[in-house]
Amino acid sequence: MKLENIMDKLKSNGYKITEQRKAILEVLSLNHNNLISVEYLFDESKKIYSKTNMSTVYRNLEVLENLNLLYKFITDEGTALYKLRCCDKHHHHIICKNCGRTEIIEFCPINTLIELSKDKKFDLTDHKLELYGYCIDCQNSKDK
Repeated sequence: MKLENIMDKLKSNGYKITEQRKAILEVLSLNHNNLISVEYLFDESKKIYSKTNMSTVYRNLEVLENLNLLYKFITDEGTALYKLRCCDKHHHHIICKNCGRTEIIEFCPINTLIELSKDKKFDLTDHKLELYGYCIDCQNSKDK
């Protein structure tokens, strides 16, 4: 999703585009292929606009998530990682366990899973498929 589209959606929902918000969006945009932590987002946003504070980062993440502009991932350790939504159509991700790089998978096995859930007498309402491994850069750095 383009930065302009995100700003337009924010404006159309009554949110101002402040300098702090611009800095946060810029960092998220620059890291569009990576899941990033709140701490990283804060540190990098502060480099762009020095008056950025942590509470503003958290508030903006909540706003972006509520507007469905942000993808939130919780690690096994309970850490929240974020990235801007990459597109509007349904998809899943491959996620590097080392650097957080993400790639889109456009294949979805939902039809098979719907049938399996019906057999178990469940009404499937939502799903998320994430595959984990190591990107080529992290694989190569491990070999050295």
